[in-house]
Amino acid sequence: MQRVTITLDDELMQELDSLIETRGDQNRSEAIRDLVRAGLKEATRNAKGDEPCIGVLSYVYDHAARDLARRLTNSFHHHHDLTIASLHVHLDTENCLEVGILKGSMNEVQHFSDHITAERSVRHGSVQIIPLQGSED
Repeated sequence: MQRVTITLDDELMQELDSLIETRGDQNRSEAIRDLVRAGLKEATRNAKGDEPCIGVLSYVYDHAARDLARRLTNSFHHHHDLTIASLHVHLDTENCLEVGILKGSMNEVQHFSDHITAERSVRHGSVQIIPLQGSED
């Protein structure tokens, strides 16, 4: 077993502790291992090659984070061929929700979604992949 050191902001740590209490996990390490396993399983399940799909990418981000809004916008512009539509919602004075509807191969949609949700100060990002079986582009 390997030891890994991570830094979590206070709010995320409170959420993790609350989850641990609710689920009855024995400690933080076991809870984090379970979450990593679930995340790896989800990532593996979603990556299905070149089959066409629709992706619904949703994420919340801190609009005041340095250059984040510009980087996100540039990413969508550089992948304009994947983007069908997008929605931007101001949740409060600090947070924005964006939803992007994407169309492309499962690999392309998953890769782009991973890139967006991995940006620093992007929170709660997820993508729902909907296969387009038997359809033509």
